[in-house]
Amino acid sequence: MKKTVTYSVVGRVNPANRESGEVKYYAQSQARGEMGIREIAERIHQMCTVTRADVMAVLTALEDIVSEGLQGGEIVRLGELGSLQLSLSGEGATTEDTYSDALIEKVRVLFRPGTVMQEAINNLAFEKVPVKYKKEEEEEEEEEGGLGA
Repeated sequence: MKKTVTYSVVGRVNPANRESGEVKYYAQSQARGEMGIREIAERIHQMCTVTRADVMAVLTALEDIVSEGLQGGEIVRLGELGSLQLSLSGEGATTEDTYSDALIEKVRVLFRPGTVMQEAINNLAFEKVPVKYKKEEEEEEEEEGGLGA
């Protein structure tokens, strides 16, 4: 498998000045496919003496342990791969005393790459490919003479 990240170029309204309607073009990564837990287990099995079933058991347990850690408010460190941590966002309150958890609107999982992942990211190669999927509104704009004209 190639070690390049595929991307396509898409037009978007300039986020710095949405009212102007000015379109700027940006890279958008294009996935080549997916790697599920069974594929990961098979690849690990091929690299060492552990059976695929044992690898699957460990990966399944890892899913459970990571979920439990995040639910418990812990930062989950996965060695040199990186760490996972929850992030909260929502509405603000005028005072600390009037703040309640009802104002929390979204919980996200943040991934912070470790040294192994960061090195992989720093050494990427890129390959431009055609756009795979277009949003319906972009297709309508092109039909009306918008972005594609």
